[in-house]
Amino acid sequence: MQPAAAKPLYIRMHADDNVAIVANRGGLQPGAEFACGLRLIEQIPQGHKVALADIGKDEAIRRYGEVIGHAAAPIAKGSWVKESLVQMPDAPSFDNLPQPNGGAIRLPPLEGYTFEGYRNADGSVGTRNILAISTSVQCVAGTVEFALDRIRKELLPKYPNVDDVVAVTHAYGCGVAINAPGAAVPIRTLQNLARNPNFGGEVMIVGLGCEKLQPELLLPEGMSADDEIMRMQDEGLTGFGEIVEDIVQMADARLKILDRRRRETCPASALVVGMQCGGSDAFSGVTANPALGFAADLLVRAGATVMFSEVTEVRDAIHLLTPRAANQEVADALVREMAWYDRYLAGGEADRSANTTPGNKKGGLSNIVEKAMGSVIKSGTGPIAGVLAPGERVREKGLIFAATPASDFVCGTLQLASGMTLHVFTTGRGTPYGLAAVPVIKVSTRSELKQRWHDLIDVDAGSIATGDATIEDVGWEIFRLMLDVASGRETWAEHWKLTNALALFNPGPVT
Repeated sequence: MQPAAAKPLYIRMHADDNVAIVANRGGLQPGAEFACGLRLIEQIPQGHKVALADIGKDEAIRRYGEVIGHAAAPIAKGSWVKESLVQMPDAPSFDNLPQPNGGAIRLPPLEGYTFEGYRNADGSVGTRNILAISTSVQCVAGTVEFALDRIRKELLPKYPNVDDVVAVTHAYGCGVAINAPGAAVPIRTLQNLARNPNFGGEVMIVGLGCEKLQPELLLPEGMSADDEIMRMQDEGLTGFGEIVEDIVQMADARLKILDRRRRETCPASALVVGMQCGGSDAFSGVTANPALGFAADLLVRAGATVMFSEVTEVRDAIHLLTPRAANQEVADALVREMAWYDRYLAGGEADRSANTTPGNKKGGLSNIVEKAMGSVIKSGTGPIAGVLAPGERVREKGLIFAATPASDFVCGTLQLASGMTLHVFTTGRGTPYGLAAVPVIKVSTRSELKQRWHDLIDVDAGSIATGDATIEDVGWEIFRLMLDVASGRETWAEHWKLTNALALFNPGPVT
């Protein structure tokens, strides 16, 4: 972040905080003295916490104005607040949470912003023009991938207005308790993935025939199984070559239709943006996530739909979210999804503390409480208009909490099912993450990461920490880039064709 000879700097998030993070690149050595007179008594790495005052054993450790833990032993002023010294507090209770009371800032409308998108018959708007080949069971994935190679080589060059052909493959469909309550999650996820606005309404499903998840279950209402589904076990198909040829011909018919589509000027209100953070560090809640939160507010002001997710990474901020709920029904839904996930984790003999990764800790995050306080900032300041259970399709405009696990790939898959057409991903440690179905904009928390990964990171939010830009500056940069990318501009992930496989969330039993 800072040159080696730069003056010692720390970042304190709230006046009540008794810790701050070291901002200097490479960290600071013992004896380093800050402008306020605070002197370090030991070496502290960049992004890690320094005690701003003596903290007694069992006393609260505060960052973001919130208690992120209690001191396991006395911590001297100017010393490193190591992870081992931070005892994680219990998760906030769901009892006596603040009620919806205008805790959200009422955002003034933002008008006149547009992008060039693909209008769909159902009123949705895509940012890309893609043919998706959905599968009903893992058994057919290899065949579809084989056919996909032919389709890309032989057919796509004939249809220059189609961006890509993708396979919606997964490890589900058979060998599962298909009628168990948990099965509703992967089934509706697959149903809604096929309806993503970037797929233009052209549904194509390849099944085996004997699977528990029959292909008809994936069809949107009103569509004909005869026209949209191909089963490999159908007796009319002879040999692998004929099976593949049938898939290729089905794709060709749909590519002809998609190729006739053209971008049109659409209001920013037609965007559906998913937000996520991965490889988080102590700067995530200082730079990238606040800037994305500012951009989220701009989108909400423009009438768009914005989804934030990752239950375990907002669970400890539930008391900050319920006052922002648009009404009591939304507040109750927030609690419902958090409580459901608590039970899910407990069933696996785990809890929210399992979330924090070695990379998070190396980047200065002591526990999930500190991580959550930095994560939730990307939701901005506006009212929460709705809540989605995992895999549900979005219904409202505005800021939406889409409940998902925090796993990058599972979260991305569920947000796609909810109708996301553009993804913004903040990272401190760095990740090549990408999705084939939507463009992914990556935002770095530190300038050092952008400098090293200059051709993987799209936006450098580290300039906020160095004082070269404000949260508002970077927020506007992200907002404008979203409109450009929605209109067809490539992200770095698209440039390199970096994509991760979809990953279904299946909380149901496997038989």
